[in-house]
Amino acid sequence: MKKAIYQFVLPAMILIGASGCKKSFEELSENKNKPTSVPASLLFTGVENSMVDLPDSQNEIYGQYYLYNYDYYGNNRYDFGSGDDYYTVLKNVQAMEDQAIKGGSGTVNPYSALGKFFRAYFFSKMSLEMGDIPMSQALQGLNALNPVYDKQKDVMKQCLGLLESANTDLAALIAKGDNTLAGDIFLGNNLAQWQKVVNALHIRLLIQLSKVASDTDLNIPQQFASIFTNPSKYPLMTSAADNLQYNFIGTISQNYYPQNPDNFGQSGSRKNMSSTYVGLLTQLKDPRVFVTAEPSRYLVDNQKQSPTDFASFVGADPGLDLGVMYNNAGQQKYSFLNRKRYYSTYTGEPSIQIGYAEQMFNIAEGLWRGWAVGSTEDYYIAGIKASMASYGIPENGSFTAYFYRPGSTSVINPANYDTYTINTNFNNYYAQSAVKFTNDPAGLTKILQQKYLALFRHSGLESYFTYRRTGVPTFTTGPGTGNGARIAWRFQYPSAERTANTKNYTDALNSQYGGNDDINGKMYILK
Repeated sequence: MKKAIYQFVLPAMILIGASGCKKSFEELSENKNKPTSVPASLLFTGVENSMVDLPDSQNEIYGQYYLYNYDYYGNNRYDFGSGDDYYTVLKNVQAMEDQAIKGGSGTVNPYSALGKFFRAYFFSKMSLEMGDIPMSQALQGLNALNPVYDKQKDVMKQCLGLLESANTDLAALIAKGDNTLAGDIFLGNNLAQWQKVVNALHIRLLIQLSKVASDTDLNIPQQFASIFTNPSKYPLMTSAADNLQYNFIGTISQNYYPQNPDNFGQSGSRKNMSSTYVGLLTQLKDPRVFVTAEPSRYLVDNQKQSPTDFASFVGADPGLDLGVMYNNAGQQKYSFLNRKRYYSTYTGEPSIQIGYAEQMFNIAEGLWRGWAVGSTEDYYIAGIKASMASYGIPENGSFTAYFYRPGSTSVINPANYDTYTINTNFNNYYAQSAVKFTNDPAGLTKILQQKYLALFRHSGLESYFTYRRTGVPTFTTGPGTGNGARIAWRFQYPSAERTANTKNYTDALNSQYGGNDDINGKMYILK
């Protein structure tokens, strides 16, 4: 009897064991302790971090604000390589949208609405850098391994449409009191502020398309007028409190301001100020120079000039040979970045990505171009005042300028700075003929110059894009800028495209740049 039972049970156990082994490799290799999905809020935070253009990058070189003086650390050349590749970030945007739906959100939710903003931001930025790019067939994985390149005009149309749709969705979410957004490091999950940012980016993108404003397919003046004349539908930033900005955390080393007490000794003199930026400030007798720069110690200590004399602030010519610039910098003949503002703390200043001051100048430019009816001068003045206020410069009164004393050993110690009282009067500043707005071509130059000054250390490549589109301010060239003394018109495509998407890459070059990935080729929006 026992033998019979064993004969029956043993095969049964073998069958059970065999059936228990019928698991796929993926199931057997799955780590139950490792998450297989990420909440939409966490993806949102990651995407926000990916869009930040920090100061002390090559963007400041391309904007001729700040220059390398020693080629071991870098150079000031316009020999552009590849532009930004945000496709991985855009996949995270896509995953964020999917996770929001899986988490129970409706079709229209904060993540889907801001996903449209992010798509417009990243796709338009890549196109502004390179020209035609894959967009309509991008992000489809195995369904489109070799995406075609959308024409730049079509990219911009899609981006403008995304911003329009994002504004509509955010308005609906705000109206019903949706408060489900989480993980926002910029605006504290405030959808009303995000709606203002969406429309500020919309205005920015329309301005960047000014050279093709006559293209009726884009409806650029009409879109600008719709936003400007309907603030209830298209709310815009009303003060610097609405800035989309990255705030640095002084207690976490990974979130220190790029220039801080820890790296002053090794990086404080590797770069000096540029004449393009400092020269414009001193030409306008602009008090911002006392906040952002140091006077030339050669002029102050050797030539006995006053440290608060505008003539004591000198930037290097970006086109200068680096050997010459290095020698002059070593003799302290140039101004350097202000040590108190940018090196004495771990938090520096917030890094503005899309800001109120820029928005005011963009509106002023649109009004100057006749895209809507309004007081160009009012917006121009508001932009200047907002920029000055960000530096603690009062409209009427005084502020303290701090200049680092030569031979000091610590940028943290307040005793190592000489202090000077700077008196200010906005009306006197504005009354200068080089500043006061005039409704003529010179008036546009003034708007663009003030926008350039306001974007110092902020908003990535915006100043380079503005120069490329308008020629303002005047960028200088020479042996130090390379590229045959030319400012490059564009960045090249990522090198992987040559082999991974050869046909479409080649077609894009043939249709735009004569078959070459030419940094001096002009894209559609610049013709």
